[in-house]
Amino acid sequence: MTAKPPVYIDFCDFGTHLNKADNYFTRILTPKYDVKIVDKPDLLFHSHDGNVHRLYTCKKVFATGESYWPNLTISDYSFTHHEMDDPHNLRLPLYTRVESDLLIKAEAEAEGVLKNKTGFCCFFTSYGSRKTQLRVNFFHRLSQCKKVDSAGKYLNNIGRSVPFGLAPKLAFMRSYKFYMAFENESLPGYTTEKIAEAMAARCLPIYWGNPDVAKDFNPKSFLNYHDFPNEEALIERIIEIDRDDNLYLQYMKEPFFYGNKPNNFYDRNRMLDFLVRAIEDPNPPVAARRSWFRPGRWMLLKRNKPHRIFP
Repeated sequence: MTAKPPVYIDFCDFGTHLNKADNYFTRILTPKYDVKIVDKPDLLFHSHDGNVHRLYTCKKVFATGESYWPNLTISDYSFTHHEMDDPHNLRLPLYTRVESDLLIKAEAEAEGVLKNKTGFCCFFTSYGSRKTQLRVNFFHRLSQCKKVDSAGKYLNNIGRSVPFGLAPKLAFMRSYKFYMAFENESLPGYTTEKIAEAMAARCLPIYWGNPDVAKDFNPKSFLNYHDFPNEEALIERIIEIDRDDNLYLQYMKEPFFYGNKPNNFYDRNRMLDFLVRAIEDPNPPVAARRSWFRPGRWMLLKRNKPHRIFP
């Protein structure tokens, strides 16, 4: 058996803790490479939560689950939510962190799902701000018709917070008919884990966010805020569906993916091919090409300072 070639990588500026040796990107690389985590990498994965990446002159891959745009004068390649006419960027929506197997519907599962629905609607939110005001307002308006259970840290009305993590979150959500899957902003391409978590729990998603979400998922399988003339019409439709089991089943019988098959954003070969291109790119890293720099607070950083990573 031919030995896999080594690839020397590291991570910084992501924001939450991670085992560097076993995460989303290492699992993509492992089928082709012998992945080695080193302090002086040939390839650095970094995100928007810090400036440690500025201390590296190796090849850099910017990756974010938020709506940030890449700066390809700092990074060589990028994974973002955005569709860009640039071969150095690849769209990688955050919802792909929810395994596609959880979103594939079994034949004739809808009736069994409905039997287990004892709650009306739930949602999670951690904070309130001007950016989240639309979903906060919608929560209050829908709650005037029927109680919506808020299980996050903010607006909590169930007397406890559901533990962080996909498994406990899905366990809580499964008994609810609807889930408010509202993004932080409405931006083309920006589809996070919220709608996919609702689908995995077999809730009927009430979605607000990416106006092009129908490119990712079958629009007949969820309620899209953008498809209604106003909030009153959307709320009337939610209440109508809640009162009519046959109507609810119509939505639940629709596959989330077109043809009930994962879309191409779940294709790990697509992501691996992109990373192979980044690794094998013969051009010098953009950080090594700069003949000038602008000093800032980041210069006080230490390269070996512990930093935080996401899973």
